[in-house]
Amino acid sequence: MTPAVRMLERASVPFTLKEYPHDPKAPAYGEEAAEALELSPLEVFKTLLARLDDDRLVVAIIPVAAKLDLKALARAAKAKKARMAETSEAERATGYVVGGISPLGQKKRLETFLDTSATSLVMLHVSGGRRGLEIALAPTDLQRLTQARLVELARF
Repeated sequence: MTPAVRMLERASVPFTLKEYPHDPKAPAYGEEAAEALELSPLEVFKTLLARLDDDRLVVAIIPVAAKLDLKALARAAKAKKARMAETSEAERATGYVVGGISPLGQKKRLETFLDTSATSLVMLHVSGGRRGLEIALAPTDLQRLTQARLVELARF
């Protein structure tokens, strides 16, 4: 199993795994997961990595229906600017491939920010650590395990 699933099992956190057949031609992994699992794109969250102007990498977790507000992320991280991380650096830092980057069980613990919309949900879905695998868990458990700070990051 993936490092994300092992982390949840070690922490004795209740979760559900949901699998679906991943289409390598899918243009957007999060939207693919929402559609395949018949979930709202507001309850499926994507894990994004950004590089700050002070050279730190940070994690942002937002609904797949939204775009990341890089200015809000920079402010929350007490930096001047943020830009999306390169694919290779995101994969190297997390140990996961893009499209399967989970906020859980990453190779390096990075400062993490979770969009405030998560607090309105009983359960949310994040990548399980590979394409075609989603984890359903309580937002409070995700926040606690990732030590995420709640911030308004999503632009709809």
